Amino acid sequence: MYVDGEGADEAGLERLARAAGTGDPAALDRFLRIVHGPVVRYCRAKLSGSIGVLTADDVAQDVLLAVCDALPRYRPSGSSVMAFVFGIARFKIVDAFRAAGRDHSSPSEYVPDSADLDPGPELAAVLTTETARLKDALGLLPDRHREVIVLRVALGYSADEVARITGSTPGAVRVTQHRALAKLRVLLAEPAEQ
Repeated sequence: MYVDGEGADEAGLERLARAAGTGDPAALDRFLRIVHGPVVRYCRAKLSGSIGVLTADDVAQDVLLAVCDALPRYRPSGSSVMAFVFGIARFKIVDAFRAAGRDHSSPSEYVPDSADLDPGPELAAVLTTETARLKDALGLLPDRHREVIVLRVALGYSADEVARITGSTPGAVRVTQHRALAKLRVLLAEPAEQ
């Protein structure tokens, strides 16, 4: 049997593999030239495109590197050298699928103008929980206190503006805000109900 048109029959390929495994650079070069084409075609057939950021050619390259590492340990066991090579290829393809499953990045051609400052999922969950606690605590405040807190803190109005909106004085708004915030601190200091 000839492998990839290089003129190496199975016995010749096995001799090349053993010689390459002993450190013969010429044998390693010839062996890799022979198995390169079948490995690339095998990877392309199994991957049919790319997985994550890896292409079939990337995986084939990993296979050939792994073959180079494994050749010193190669011992003929009744199966062909190509079965040995394709066995390594199968493991590298599985590794590529695993790596793609762990990789949740989304590559882009463009570098973003600024860092993504949105909260991650963990922080979003914490913020949602804390927002719910704050909303519950605000619900326990008297209406006047809640209104002043919302206008002053949430909406950012000044004491003078809140006084005009509520028909009060700026001093009364500041006192109400102080009392409302003190009450909120007490309510939020209590352990959250599970």
